Amino acid sequence: MRLKALACAALVLSGLVTTPLVAAADTKFVVTPPDFVRAMPAPAKVEGVSTMAVLNISYQVQQTGYWCGPAATRIAISARTGNIPSQATLAAQLGTTQNGTDYIGQVTRVLNADLGTGWYETKNMPNDPPTQAQRDLLWRDVVLDINNGWAIVANIVAPPNNHPPGYPNYTIYHYFTVIGYDSSDMTVKIADPASFGGHQIYWLTFNQLATLIPPKGYSA
Repeated sequence: MRLKALACAALVLSGLVTTPLVAAADTKFVVTPPDFVRAMPAPAKVEGVSTMAVLNISYQVQQTGYWCGPAATRIAISARTGNIPSQATLAAQLGTTQNGTDYIGQVTRVLNADLGTGWYETKNMPNDPPTQAQRDLLWRDVVLDINNGWAIVANIVAPPNNHPPGYPNYTIYHYFTVIGYDSSDMTVKIADPASFGGHQIYWLTFNQLATLIPPKGYSA
């Protein structure tokens, strides 16, 4: 638990960005994943979907070193409504402490409660690396959720040899939000409340996302 608190504490609080962001309009740069990620086969194709879909969201940097869970949850809520709780309110609802937000199931519960829905389910990914079936399900969830206007919150564990952009050189325990996908090159758009190195909205390969989640899970 202490590692989780240290991991989230490395962000730079450079101010809050609260205007809606349309990630598809950004210049696309995809982080190069490690060799073992690039060697993975693609997930099963999902038929009848758009080539690309990206949600409009309201982004904020997390306001404390341990509020990555509340901030990622807030971003997901913003994809559905303009009536967005504060990070402090969400931290209270999630039971977040200085050790962070314990379990992705807490995020699922709060998303459903605050949005008045039963859409979100907790998907655990205990296998590291994830199985083909787990990656197939994750890709299906990304496509299905984004196409229907629901952002995904992922609880990740990022070791030094498998980092998103700007992450400090140690294992990071974190939450971020998946806000889009591009099936032409199998990439996903991330809204990352940590803003490590100023990287707030960026693209990852889908397989890198899949390898970051184990042994945790995601709300979709």
